[in-house]
Amino acid sequence: MEAVLARMRALDERLPAHDGVAVFNRVYLTVTETLHRRIERGEFPGPRRAAVLSVRFAERYLMAVEAAAEGDRTPACWRPLFQYRRHPGVRPLQYALAGINAHIGHDLPLAVITTCRTLDCEPAALEADFDRVGDTLVALEERIREELMPGPDLLQIADPLTHLVGSWSLQRARDGAWASARLLWTLRRSPGLAEEFEESLDAGVGLVGRCLLTPVRQTSGAAWSVSS
Repeated sequence: MEAVLARMRALDERLPAHDGVAVFNRVYLTVTETLHRRIERGEFPGPRRAAVLSVRFAERYLMAVEAAAEGDRTPACWRPLFQYRRHPGVRPLQYALAGINAHIGHDLPLAVITTCRTLDCEPAALEADFDRVGDTLVALEERIREELMPGPDLLQIADPLTHLVGSWSLQRARDGAWASARLLWTLRRSPGLAEEFEESLDAGVGLVGRCLLTPVRQTSGAAWSVSS
């Protein structure tokens, strides 16, 4: 996990502060550091399982970043974030939610499958650790809202951002990720069907991400600073 954290910290230093990928990377780095500390303190039912799952999970995001940097094709779920990462009409909160959507909706179920293969176990053996990882992801969402959400005096009910934020749920994304992982595990003996499902999942998550990144007019006077 230290290697994964080092790669995220290098990205944090290299990317411009207002780059959409940088916005997501900062909050995800904080959560990954938290996961690392919790695993080391023995707060997970299976520390080794949790560590492998966390690393496999983070690696998928980092592979997407590397592919984009090299001009290679990225998964459909990540494509909107890379395409809109410097759009003047997209707010930092949208970048963060789009990154979480891609990472949980697509990367997390695939990370579960990879972990099961690595550890030679069934998804059920990871469920408790999956839930604990999910609890930490809730902290990610809370951090995003605290740092990137404008105050009640700035975010009005008519603001399009209000509707975008309300259209996506972390809990539903977590539930969907676990259901997708279980289905992919069931399909492992039917490679063709598994591949079709993965492609459909990737495309569907990407469509949601594109909607989350719909450019919206910024409320006059709003401040959008993000602490590192």
